[in-house]
Amino acid sequence: DEIKIGLIGCGGRGTGAAQQALDTFSETNRVKLTAVADPFDFRIEQALKGMGKYEGKVDVANSTFVGVNAYKQLLESDVDLVILTTPPGFRPMHFEAAINAGKHVFMEKPVAVDAPGVRRVLAANK
Repeated sequence: DEIKIGLIGCGGRGTGAAQQALDTFSETNRVKLTAVADPFDFRIEQALKGMGKYEGKVDVANSTFVGVNAYKQLLESDVDLVILTTPPGFRPMHFEAAINAGKHVFMEKPVAVDAPGVRRVLAANK
């Protein structure tokens, strides 16, 4: 009935990607941002301020995770879809963890910054 979205990486790109996902809301496509994670709390605060027009589509009161390992806490929540918009050096690790947690993933490009990272993404994708 509803797609619960988790955002890992709350900078400008992450905020924009989350807003675009929330803009897809319709009677048959209901989405809600239910969790956010970032190493820095000020980024989360800025991202949530930018989501004022999405009243009723953002409910992260109990699902705001701060710190380097905040992504792990988000992946333990009941989100269905994870948006990965952290710096690309972290994406292979985050992608692998999200897949292992059984989440659907939207990941910004580039997916990695080096060959080992690309191989890690490909292996997780299998």
